[in-house]
Amino acid sequence: MTTLDWIILGLFFLVLIGIVVWVSLQKEETSTDYFLAGKNAGWIAIGASIFASNIGSEHLVGLAGAGAETGMAMAHWEMHGWIILILGWVFVPFYDRIKIFTMPEYLERRFNPASRSFLSIISLVSYVLTKVAVTVYAGGIVFKEVFGIEEFMGIDFFWIGALGLVIITGIYTVVGGMKSVLYTSVLQTPVLLIGSIVILIVGLEQVGGWGELMKITEAAKTPLGDSMNSLIRSHNDPDFPWTGVLLGSAIIGFWYWCTDQYIVQRVLSGKDQTQSRRGAIFGAYLKLLPVFIFLVPGMIAFALAQQGKLDLTNSDAAFATLVSQILPSGLKGVVVGGLIAALMSSLASLFNSSAMLFTVDFYKKWRPDAPEKQLVVVGRIATVVIVVLGILWIPVMKGIGSVLYEYLQDVQSLLAPGIASVFLLGVFWKRANGTGALAGLITGFVLGMLRLFFRVFEDSISQDSIIYTLFLQLNWLHYSILLFFLCLIVIIVVSKMTIQKDPAKSNQYVYSGATEEEKAYTRSSWNGWDLFNTAIIVGIVVAFYIYFW
Repeated sequence: MTTLDWIILGLFFLVLIGIVVWVSLQKEETSTDYFLAGKNAGWIAIGASIFASNIGSEHLVGLAGAGAETGMAMAHWEMHGWIILILGWVFVPFYDRIKIFTMPEYLERRFNPASRSFLSIISLVSYVLTKVAVTVYAGGIVFKEVFGIEEFMGIDFFWIGALGLVIITGIYTVVGGMKSVLYTSVLQTPVLLIGSIVILIVGLEQVGGWGELMKITEAAKTPLGDSMNSLIRSHNDPDFPWTGVLLGSAIIGFWYWCTDQYIVQRVLSGKDQTQSRRGAIFGAYLKLLPVFIFLVPGMIAFALAQQGKLDLTNSDAAFATLVSQILPSGLKGVVVGGLIAALMSSLASLFNSSAMLFTVDFYKKWRPDAPEKQLVVVGRIATVVIVVLGILWIPVMKGIGSVLYEYLQDVQSLLAPGIASVFLLGVFWKRANGTGALAGLITGFVLGMLRLFFRVFEDSISQDSIIYTLFLQLNWLHYSILLFFLCLIVIIVVSKMTIQKDPAKSNQYVYSGATEEEKAYTRSSWNGWDLFNTAIIVGIVVAFYIYFW
């Protein structure tokens, strides 16, 4: 890092601080102000927040690392712009009509309080132990690699970077709430995009162009003969068989983009359906970029290492290594700003969503008459608690981070089936009831966590045992698919065998329950602009699959 790089980085943080100060001076009298930015956000802020909230350590470290290690295998998850369109076109009108704050709140209205509490607990645990932990751990790695500092005043620079990231992000999230997350995302997103595009262009120039990159990565084959450039791989591939990756990634994507509080909260902050839908469309456009600005740079790092132009010791350090070794003075400061922006935005969204879940789904149920100002205070305290938990989890992450990251996607594949199945049937099938929903959630969570538990002790479990056959033998994506359909069956069977307590109430909270006036309002909220851009996004996704098939 040269003087010019530090100046650029300093200017970025000055602007960021200015935005947070401005936001903190705005009045936040209600929990709607604090958690949903007063439901007054426009489509640019919503789309930028969707993208910036999604782009975290799993992209900066993980996706680039995956590109360096396995090529295009993980690109399926980055082509989920089409699922964000489903969020915008199908779920935005639905969530707007039933007027909810959180996803667990929907389960209570549709089913029962037990379903809501169970989902809230799952969400909070998963946020703290996976998303916050992995993002913080990766942040420490990025800081240490980019700045090239091993120690500072006798302290491992990993700790300085990781703790600094958590504390700074926690402060501006507590001060500004959802508005802070939204408006800083408007700054962070273009900085991240500019920095990442710069490293893509410089990297391609260094490697000898797109053709040379494709030539080098095409020559790198898996044991089954698939190249790094292949999206569709052998059905016997141990990690990404095509029989699992197409449907398995879609199940995970549906859970994440359409039912997870972490993402859905962005569109709930829209001032009307038009802004929320267009925010989702804008977010879908931005979601097409990570393949090219993170995964492809990982492949570039691999190619440069093959050419002897890059010292790549660890796949997960691919992106940070490119920043530190190939970028000229000045540009490095821009890219480092983008890296820090993505980490901070991802953490900020996690802190805010976690605080909202605790405040609305637990505290408000305990103190239903609590005034709005008190809810805001409790939300801020909850955010501080999440920050502290994240810091306390860092020593554990530092010890098992590499292992945890390897099965991070496994964790998501094990959480998604139960939640996705409950929402799918809850929204689109009137006969689903609370008993069936709770049974489906418990089935998915228990069987998912059992597989995760047995994976920790996999080396000590005999391959001839019933435990290995039931829980470990299947590929992770195949297991996720089977678990999803098992949960669907459980919900359907249990619902059919038990009484539906209030059919009229259930009808109000299913997709088909919209009145003619509500349907007319939704129809008036979109026009040819929305259809045209939706078609472009779908076309790009199809073209990408054809090119890399």
